[in-house]
Amino acid sequence: MTKRSVEERLVAIEARNARVEKNKAWETSLTRRLSIALLTYFVVVAYLLLIDNDRPYVTAIVPAVGYFLSTLVMRNIKSLWQGRRR
Repeated sequence: MTKRSVEERLVAIEARNARVEKNKAWETSLTRRLSIALLTYFVVVAYLLLIDNDRPYVTAIVPAVGYFLSTLVMRNIKSLWQGRRR
């Protein structure tokens, strides 16, 4: 392997690592979780309006909040799981 080839591979690996770190940051970001919760809320509101629910705006809060709370708890569950795997 030439020095240039090694340097090119190193640059490619560093670029990949930067992409992976950015994706990981997005996966765990509050922005992502809130976006999904809001999208869930609006989809459920649309469905509840379609089926003529009496209180669609209030009822739709349940699955959105449930999703958001589950994302908060999953970090702890993951830590427990990882601790038992060691």
